[in-house]
Amino acid sequence: MSLCDLSLAEVRDGLRRRDFTSVDITTACLDAIAELNPKLNAFVTVTGERALEQAAAADRRLAADEVAPLLGVPLAIKDLFCTAGVRTTAGSKILGPFVPPYESTVTANLLRDGAVFLGKANLDEFAMGSSNMTSAYGAVVNPWTRRGDNAQLVPGGSSGGSAAAVAARLAPGATATDTGGSIRQPASFCGIAGIKPTYGRCSRWGIVAFASSLDQAGPMGRTVRDCAIMLASMAGHDPKDSTSAEVPVPDFEAACERGVRGLRIGVPREYRSDAMAPEIEAMWQQGLTWLREQGATLVDVSLPHTKYALATYYIVAPAEASSNLARYDGVRFGLRREGADLQELYENTRAAGFGDEVRRRVLIGTYVLSAGYYDAYYLRAQKLRALILRDFTEAFTKVDALVTPTAPTAAFAMGEKMDDPVTMYLNDIFTVPANMAGIPGLSVPAGLDVSGLPLGLQVLGKPFDEETVFAVGGAIERSANFSTLPSLRAGALS
Repeated sequence: MSLCDLSLAEVRDGLRRRDFTSVDITTACLDAIAELNPKLNAFVTVTGERALEQAAAADRRLAADEVAPLLGVPLAIKDLFCTAGVRTTAGSKILGPFVPPYESTVTANLLRDGAVFLGKANLDEFAMGSSNMTSAYGAVVNPWTRRGDNAQLVPGGSSGGSAAAVAARLAPGATATDTGGSIRQPASFCGIAGIKPTYGRCSRWGIVAFASSLDQAGPMGRTVRDCAIMLASMAGHDPKDSTSAEVPVPDFEAACERGVRGLRIGVPREYRSDAMAPEIEAMWQQGLTWLREQGATLVDVSLPHTKYALATYYIVAPAEASSNLARYDGVRFGLRREGADLQELYENTRAAGFGDEVRRRVLIGTYVLSAGYYDAYYLRAQKLRALILRDFTEAFTKVDALVTPTAPTAAFAMGEKMDDPVTMYLNDIFTVPANMAGIPGLSVPAGLDVSGLPLGLQVLGKPFDEETVFAVGGAIERSANFSTLPSLRAGALS
């Protein structure tokens, strides 16, 4: 087995046993990136020299018998997290020249715990997208292909670079963010695990903002355990973020082995969609059967306002994006295009710096916040958001967790579904409600479709009860025993 094939947990444990060094595993990852990134475009920036310096420092600490949760483990960092001295683009031309002088809290926590950063992973521009086709630095290619078809597939978005890097064995783990499904949907498309924790579990300080009341950082890994290990390092209260929750960080890794005996698992009837493929319905039923066989009780529940979640999201998120992206004006940082006066400077800078999808969402957001429309759209959306949260709150009085499909389809080909923005937005139909309610959601690879592409099941939990989410996800993972690998990966180059 190649070092690149090891899970994050196996890398951590191997380093502690001195089976190999951090320089060994980091070099293997960098070699894989050098060979495969030209095909996948998973990384915008590779920090090879810095990574090897961090790995050598980790090896010295390991030799001195130091113990830290991620000491010597190489990771990919979504290019939305500010990293001191390393370019941070958010997938946009407008931040192309931006090199932050500070470190985001999440990445600082990972560095504190000994992680090695391989580079910055590609993403949809400002995290706006479900395909990773909107990046100013080119589309990311999914390492999976359909059986008998060489068409390039999307990895999902917005964290497509992170997902592709983990699936293709370029990194054992990666940071990501989730505003409407941007961790869970690409995890499903790429056959890996990924969790959006409870809103407030991880600090948002130093993460380039899209929609501040929805954005949440989380990890991607090959296994549920890998995600649990990373989340324990990423999480924690941060006084620099007013929305960061002052709650303890439990032992997420231990929760993965808890099992589900005695748990009540909710099955929300509204998560059946006309757009959902029959094989996804079959996989959902199979997942529920696995949980029942392991001792869980299945309970039918209703989330009646789920049908409004997507429309509500596409009012709230663009409105917040319109406000957050107003700071990119060509004056203080990032791209600058001169003009005859200040207004023309603004117009020229934003026209050159923002892509079509970002412009579309900023325009929608500005419209719904404008005089005469605020009450009709934004205020009404906030009322619906409260009703969506109430549905989940009531459901969780009866059950310990919910299980649903992650996405209505498997990964689709580049160019498919992309003529109509609304069709693209429907990719998030199963993931958006969790963001609206602020609850944790985990995607676990559970099977393959008829074309040999991975499909994910989603576990939703009570606020700040990621432990139960990991317990249910671990149970699904053990039963699914998902071991199929993508064709394009380190060690199997085509």
